[in-house]
Amino acid sequence: MVASENNIAREDSDRRKIIIVVAVVAVVIIGGLFYLLMRAGSGGGVNPPARLEGAIRAGSPEWDKYSKSIWHEEPLAYDSKPLLGGPVMTFHTTVRNLTGRTINGLEIWVAVVDHQDKTVRERTAVVIPTELHPELEPNKTMEVTVPLNFAETDDRKDIKLEITGFKLK
Repeated sequence: MVASENNIAREDSDRRKIIIVVAVVAVVIIGGLFYLLMRAGSGGGVNPPARLEGAIRAGSPEWDKYSKSIWHEEPLAYDSKPLLGGPVMTFHTTVRNLTGRTINGLEIWVAVVDHQDKTVRERTAVVIPTELHPELEPNKTMEVTVPLNFAETDDRKDIKLEITGFKLK
């Protein structure tokens, strides 16, 4: 009887060791995945800004003619802290097309500035064409949302939003 109890105790001990080893390996793998996801979501990588190819930009005659007719409301920005990654500021505005032509490409620049009016974080986003908004017809409006990652330690005083390029049909 004592020998079988020792075998059972040894088997239980072996099972516990296996369970502990598997749990430690799982914790290391899951921790590594969270680390990689947080790095990818923090905006720490070097990504070139989104550019709208062939867009009408400041300095061209068409820019001077049409840019005053592509209007946007004063942007609002909301902070949020996703489960993974750093804090995100989401910019919201409404764009109005008063050009008389369909806009089939729109590039927007957003930025956060500090108390010295220096840019802390910035992003350029192409908001047309997208799956939700392939184009913006004349005399129509469109809600625009652009997220921007930032660090919790960033000095943030104000936000900026500008239309930097567009294409017309």
